[in-house]
Amino acid sequence: MIGRFCIWPLLRALKCGAAGAKPIFRDTFAQIRPAVFWTPALVLILALGASLVDFDGFLAAATAANGWILDHFGWLFSVATFAAVVLIAFLFASPLGAARIGGEGAKPILSSWSWFAITLCTTIAIGILFWGTTEPIFHVTAPPAFTGFGPGSDEARRFALSALFLHWTVTPYALYTVPALAFALAFHTLGRQYSVGAAIYPGAGEPPRMFCDAVDALALFALVAGVAAALGAGVLSLTGGLKAALGVPDSPALRLALVAAIVGAFVASSASGLHRGIRFLSDINAKAFFALAAFIFLVGPTGEVLARGAAALADYVAGFVPASLNLDGRAGDPWTQSWTVFSFAQWLAWAPVTALFLGRIAVGYTVRAFILVNLVLPALFGMVWMTIFGAGAIEIDSRTGALSAALETGGPEAVVYAMFAALPFAPVVQALFVALVFISFVTAMDSTTHSVAEVCLKRAAPGGEHGPAGLRIKIFWGVLIGLISWTMTATTGVAGVRMLSNLGGLPGAFVLIGAGVVLVRLSAGARLR
Repeated sequence: MIGRFCIWPLLRALKCGAAGAKPIFRDTFAQIRPAVFWTPALVLILALGASLVDFDGFLAAATAANGWILDHFGWLFSVATFAAVVLIAFLFASPLGAARIGGEGAKPILSSWSWFAITLCTTIAIGILFWGTTEPIFHVTAPPAFTGFGPGSDEARRFALSALFLHWTVTPYALYTVPALAFALAFHTLGRQYSVGAAIYPGAGEPPRMFCDAVDALALFALVAGVAAALGAGVLSLTGGLKAALGVPDSPALRLALVAAIVGAFVASSASGLHRGIRFLSDINAKAFFALAAFIFLVGPTGEVLARGAAALADYVAGFVPASLNLDGRAGDPWTQSWTVFSFAQWLAWAPVTALFLGRIAVGYTVRAFILVNLVLPALFGMVWMTIFGAGAIEIDSRTGALSAALETGGPEAVVYAMFAALPFAPVVQALFVALVFISFVTAMDSTTHSVAEVCLKRAAPGGEHGPAGLRIKIFWGVLIGLISWTMTATTGVAGVRMLSNLGGLPGAFVLIGAGVVLVRLSAGARLR
C-alpha cells in the first residue's frame, strides 16, 4: 500500500504530461529532450512498479543481471579504472596541462575555495561517512581468502586499511576527473552542446543528435542507479544514528520518512540556484568534514592511527598495480567482486552526469588546476579521512571488539556509532554526525540533479541556472531516486545498495573509455571542433 501511494504522483505526472491536461506539464515537456528524459524514466518506473508488484521475482531478475555484469565485465572495471589513473598522470605532465578551460580569456566563476568545496562535497557524497569505519571492519572480520590472513589478525587489520585506500582515494577521483575534464574542454573550449555524448564523441564537428541522445540516456540511467545506491547508504547511516543517539527503532516507514526529508531539503536548496544553495551547503559541508576529522584524530588513538596509516600507505603504494588489475589471485576471489568491483562500479555510475556539473564550474582554470582540485586534493583528503576513521575503527575494535559486535548484531549502519560510543562526548558527536550525513547527501543530490535537469533540457541554461521547468525535472528525478532507494533498502538493505551500484557502473565504464579517447586525441593536438 505504501509503495502504491508513493508511485502514484509519478504516474499521475506522466499522465498529465502525455495528455497535455495542464499547462504546467505542457510547458515542461516542451523543453525536454524526449529520448533522454523518457527512456531511462520509463525503464526505471517500470522496474520500480515490477518490484512493488512482485518483489521476489524482480529481485531474482535483478540479481541475475547483476551477476552477469560482474562475471563478464568485472575485468573491464579494473582495466578502465587503472587506465584512468595513468591517463590523468600523463595529462598533468603534458602540454595540455597548461591549457585554460574556455580559452585564454576565460574567467573563473568560482573562487578557489568554493570550487574545491563544491567539488569535494559533490564527489564524496555519503560514501566516506558510511564506509569509512564500516568497510575495514568487514575486512578485519572476514579477510579475503587470497590473502591467507586469519579473521581478526594483525595482518588482516593492515590489509583492511590498504584496501580502504584503494577504494576511496586516487582511483575513484580519477574516474570523475577523466569524463569531467573531457566535458569541460568540449563544452567551454570547443563550444559543443551540454551533453555527455558531445564530450566523448571522438570525431570532428558537432556529434550527431542520435549519438548524444543515446549516450545521455544511458548516462542518466547509470546516474539514477548510482545516486539511489548512495542514498540507500545514507538512509542506512541515518537510521543507525537515530537508533544510537535517540533510540528510534529502524523500520521501512522511518526509511521512507528520511528519504522524503532529503528530497524535500534538496528541492528547497535547488530553488535558490546554483550559486547560492549549492555553494552555501558545500561550504558548510566541507568545513564540517574537516572539523569532525580533526576532532576524531585528537580524541581518538592518535599514535596508533598514525602508525597503522603509515604501514597501510606503504602497502597501498607497493601493491597498487596488482590490486588495481586484480592480479595475485584476486580475480577469482568473491571478495574482489563484492568490494573492489563494487566500489569502482559505484563511482562509475555517478561519474558521467556528475562530470557535467564538475566541468561546468571549472571554466577559467587550467587543466592542471582542474586535476589538482578534482583529483589530487580530494584524494589526499580521502586518504587522511580514511586513516583517521578507518585506522581509528580498527584500533578501537582491536581493543574492545565493540565494532565487530555492532556489525554482527546491528548491521553496517551501527558500526560508526559504536566507534563514537568509545570516544568522549559520544551523544553529541553521534547527533552531529547524523546532521552531517543529512547535509552531505542533500548537497550531493542538489548538484547531481542540477546536471540531470540540464542534460534533460533542450538548451543548457545560461550561467547554469534553471527556470521552473528545470526545478520540476529535479523534483521528478529526486522523487524517483528516493523511491528506488527506499524500495531496495527497505527490503534487501546493503545488498540492494551494492546491486544498484553494479547495474549503474557498466554504462559509466563505457563513458569513461570514450572520454579517455577524446582526451588522448586532445593531448596529441587533434582538433575535435
